[in-house]
Parts: sequence; C-alpha cells; structure tokens
Amino acid sequence: MNKIKNCFVTLVSGYFLSIAATTAFASTDIKVGVMLPLSGIYAGPGQAALDGLLLALQANAHKSHQSSIEVITLDTEAKPSRAPELASSLLNQHKVDFVVGPAHSGVAMGMIKMLRNKDIIMIIPNAGAAAATGPLCAPNIFRTSFSSWQPSYPMGTVALDKGYKKVYVISWNYGMGRESLDAFEESFAAGGGEIIEKVLLPFPSTNFQPNISDIADKNPDAVFTFFAGGGATKFVKDYDAMGLRGKIPLMGSGFLTEGTLESQGAAAEGIITGLHYSENLDIPKNQDFREAFHTEYGHYPDIYAVQGYDAGQAIVNTVNQLNGDLSNKQAAINIMEKLVIDSPRGKFTFSKAHNPIQNIYLREVKDGVNVVQSIAAEALEDPARGCKL
Repeated sequence: MNKIKNCFVTLVSGYFLSIAATTAFASTDIKVGVMLPLSGIYAGPGQAALDGLLLALQANAHKSHQSSIEVITLDTEAKPSRAPELASSLLNQHKVDFVVGPAHSGVAMGMIKMLRNKDIIMIIPNAGAAAATGPLCAPNIFRTSFSSWQPSYPMGTVALDKGYKKVYVISWNYGMGRESLDAFEESFAAGGGEIIEKVLLPFPSTNFQPNISDIADKNPDAVFTFFAGGGATKFVKDYDAMGLRGKIPLMGSGFLTEGTLESQGAAAEGIITGLHYSENLDIPKNQDFREAFHTEYGHYPDIYAVQGYDAGQAIVNTVNQLNGDLSNKQAAINIMEKLVIDSPRGKFTFSKAHNPIQNIYLREVKDGVNVVQSIAAEALEDPARGCKL
C-alpha cells in the first residue's frame, strides 16, 4: 500500500498551486513540510535531498503503523528572504509535524528564527551553519547532514601531513563559506601552518578568474576552498583552464566535488576533499541505498540524497516508536535524540546539540570518482560552541 501523499506547493504569482497525488491512506495524517531549493544555483542539491527523503519515506511507509504521510514541498530558491514566509506557512497554515530543510545556510537562519522552540520538529538535511547546532540550537532542531566545521577541520591536519606550510583559502562570503575556511584555519594554524590569503566573494558570484590569477601569482603550497553546486563546477573548471591543476594542489570541503564530478570532468582529477560520505564506501547499507535510488530515479545518489534519506529515516523511526501518535512533540524529540541512524555513510547518532557524530573521510578524485583514501577523523563531534542544551 502506498502511504505517501506528495503535495508539491509552489508560490506562483502570489497564489499557491498544488498538485497532489493521493492513494490509499489510513486514518491519521502525519504532515512533513519540505523547504528546499528546486530552482536556482542550488536546485541540484535541493532535488537530490528531496528525492532521498521521499525514497526513505516510501521505503519505510509500512513501518508507520496506521499513519499516512503527507509531504508538502516549497521551493526556497535558496533565497534567505523567503525563509520566514515559507516557514510560517508550514507552521501556521499547513500545521505540519516535521519541517525538512533547507540546503542553504542563509535560509536556515530564517527558518530557525521562525521555528525554534515551536511545537514542530525541524530536520536540516544539508545547511551546515554552525549556529544551527550552536548558539541557535533548540530541542526541536536536528541535523542529518553536518556542521560547517566537520568536513573542513580535519583538512587542516591533512594539509600539514602533506607538508603544506602556506595555503591560500577562498569561498563565498556567507555563513557556510566563512565557517568552512575558519575551521580549516583552526587546525592548520594550530599545527604551524600559515594562511597567506583569505578571499570571500559575494554569493553567488562565479567570476573566479581574477582570484585564480592571484593564486598563480602568490604560488602557495596548496589552495583550500568551499564551493558547492554550480559554483563548485565553475571554480574547478576555471582552475584547470588557467593551468593550475597539477601545479598547485586543490583541496576543499567535500562539496567541491560532490554531485559535480560529471560536469567538472577531467578538471576535477586529483582534488582532495573531506566529507562524511563517498559513493564507493564499502558498506552494505550504502550499496543497497545506491541501487534502490538508481532504480527509482535512474541515476546514482550523492551526499545530498543521503542526507535527505536520513532525514526520512529519522522521521519514520520516530513515528514508528510512537505508534504514529505525534500529539506530544516532546516525546518525539526524546525518541529522536536516542536514534541510531543506519545511514549509507555509516551509522551515526546525534550529539547533545542534535548534530551527527560521524566519520569524515579523506577522498581523492580518481577517474571521476571520489575515492576514499582514509578516515580523516573518526566519530567527529562538532564542538557546538554556544549551544545551551
């Protein structure tokens, strides 16, 4: 029995347009609101997270007892200005039980301010802003992705181990970009490394050529960066086109080569990144997930799909333990805090701040694949600075 009702809601010219596909349902509806970018520069990650979420809900629907699950999806367009309006509609108009989103850290801040400490559970399937599980942490906010600190902090030590003493760092000037560079610098500087230049570009600018020329002039031992989506593709291709690939090693938070390798092509070869997932992880859960995703969507998943999938697993496992009764959100929170998520990345639990405690894998692009070289940091817990939980 198909127990998932998927209702895509898009704001078009001031009106809500709903397209619903409804099948046989039991008596009680559980409502899941989704706020992800389905258009714009982050449309790829947004769609992947949504696909992963829906796969988990559908695959585990039989576990949700007599509850049906209704999904209401809103396109954030990765615009922070839209976050309060859309979050308010899910909270007050649609009265959802869970909100899954967003992909963009700026959007996350607007959502958290609207949903924090409300009678609703927010699950972040991508945005890594430190504040979400730091100063703005709350009992009803969970994350199935990462903090900005987690993928980048171990890479400072990796750089030192490779003998790099002087590194040029570059990203966009927004939360995820700034925090990723700061996390790298934290471990790199602690080991005696020097940041010779830190560049923060306006988001979502992709005019990288002047900065790549500057990198060539300064000739650092390596470059560390955070870019994602279309920006990551553009930076990597420009870096290659301007002759730096193979001359100045390029490192990054794993999103530099996540979901972008096909479009980057040979330009990505040799890039070293840190991330909590790799497509070639030799884990049975990963292999099963990848095949199920491919069967459903016709292509293989990336980390964004994994994080969405794990948000869905967290929802279904919580609903299952409550026998479908979400009338007491504190009871749901208490259960979710204790979950062990059997993820394609490897099993993880939530920290006191509700961020995943997880491995960070060191990966190198070889023949168009992010190949795991080692575990850069095992069971890494974000420091959750400023969290009072």
